[in-house]
Amino acid sequence: MCRGSDASIAGMKMRRIRRLLLGLCWLILLAAPAAAAFDLNASQKAAIGRMIWHNECGGSVDGLTTWNAGEEFPSLGIGHFIWYPAGFAGRFEESWPSFVAFARKRGATPPEVALSRHSPWTSRAKFQSEFSSARMSALRRWLASTISLQTEFIIARSKAALPRILAAAPASERKRIEANHRKVSATPQGVYALIDYVNFKGEGTRVSERYQGRGWGLLQVLGEMKDVSAGPAAAVEFSAAAKRVLSRRIANAPPERGERRWEQGWHRRCATYARPL
Repeated sequence: MCRGSDASIAGMKMRRIRRLLLGLCWLILLAAPAAAAFDLNASQKAAIGRMIWHNECGGSVDGLTTWNAGEEFPSLGIGHFIWYPAGFAGRFEESWPSFVAFARKRGATPPEVALSRHSPWTSRAKFQSEFSSARMSALRRWLASTISLQTEFIIARSKAALPRILAAAPASERKRIEANHRKVSATPQGVYALIDYVNFKGEGTRVSERYQGRGWGLLQVLGEMKDVSAGPAAAVEFSAAAKRVLSRRIANAPPERGERRWEQGWHRRCATYARPL
């Protein structure tokens, strides 16, 4: 009886181990397409960095330190990384502290003002009044000298997004979303689209980033895509799907945010995804 019980327990353990191994293999397979699709050379990375800088800042050095009208926080760098003032709990992912940590790990030395946990500017008026100050000018100079580092950070964020997106997606949609990601990433222009959109509107996995229960991140755009072939056609459809998702966000947004004013600019940005890099 004991030997039979031992054998039964051993069998249960082996089944558990097999399930764990299968689960691990599944996670590796999910992560692998993102890593393979983002094998970019230096020239392509530089081109993507320039595009993102143009998208967010108009390619200007002054645009590297911005506080947009209607927002409660400054946006810094080519990716307009969000930096919340102390005491403000926003719905969007705060990315400036993560970029500073990334830069320091890569050996960069940010100016002292960049090291604060929270934005030292607590209102747009204060930010604008200090725009030409010594510390903000030093911050812009440092940002202008680290464009490639900022690009690497944005690419790293996008690489890490796919496993989280698939984990957050409904089980019935995961294969289609992963397939759409693979189709879009088949060309350099599609890789640019995936990288830029995650930086632009996030992964779409945060519950706080919803209006009326509907998100607007990469998860939602990949889910919105129609069935097309891999390559340029997929990048074109990704562009169209992104416009549809962002127009839906604007329609669902609280009226006091006045998001309709941004629709034309957002659509222009999404249109760049349909063009060769």
